[in-house]
Amino acid sequence: MIEVTDRAAAELKTLIEQEEKPELALRIFVAGVACSGVQYGLAFDDELKEDDVTMESNGIKLVMAKDIERSFSEGSIDFIEDESGKGFLIRNPNAGGCGTCGGCH
Repeated sequence: MIEVTDRAAAELKTLIEQEEKPELALRIFVAGVACSGVQYGLAFDDELKEDDVTMESNGIKLVMAKDIERSFSEGSIDFIEDESGKGFLIRNPNAGGCGTCGGCH
């Protein structure tokens, strides 16, 4: 199960209200692959695809392709704000660690 933290849920609910589309779901997708593992992205979506898996956490509807769900069945989505800026942070404990390319020290 993917946990949407209280901070992330509050921010997402505000964004959904601004869009005036209460049916929006938060789509989790693969945004790329780096030596630290798979990088995920987030986007609002109101269309389900045939191979989608849906779940809900903290009042937020989540949707992702079945192949992503296999590798990202646990984890969390948080919202952080610090001196560097603000944004959503996706944590996946199943993601591969650094060392696959040999370029990290």
